[in-house]
Amino acid sequence: MGIKSFLASRKNQQKACTDLPIKVSDYMSRNLITFKSEELIEKVIDSLIKNRISGGPVVNDAHELVGIISEGDCIKQISESRYHNLPMENNTVEKCMVKNVETIDGNMNIFDAANKFLESKRRRFPIVENGKLVGQISQKDILKAALALKGHTW
Repeated sequence: MGIKSFLASRKNQQKACTDLPIKVSDYMSRNLITFKSEELIEKVIDSLIKNRISGGPVVNDAHELVGIISEGDCIKQISESRYHNLPMENNTVEKCMVKNVETIDGNMNIFDAANKFLESKRRRFPIVENGKLVGQISQKDILKAALALKGHTW
């Protein structure tokens, strides 16, 4: 009597894995709260608190990415204003934002993006296509993707 294999056909299993969404664009946030470089820092702080976010992209009128502002940037501005005994009400986003922003490609594999988060110590990466901001991927989005793909790809 022959031995029966209880494994399913591996070809079908591999095909199912390739049909799963594993690109950054499948999990990125598209409806973003953005800021303008001329906005006041106090308004940004208020928006961060109200929307329960830790930062956001800064765009110009053509919706091109010009920087990114975070809670840490705002805290730094508060600290410097206090240290130098200067009012904060005239400080704009442009003075505080990070201008050299690292972006990632929306077609990048979600696991490669996770590795990029580990290497860079960033909390979010903007996604730009044709010079325009189209979305953002955060560490939380990577966690959501990992839960959705659990058991299928690792």
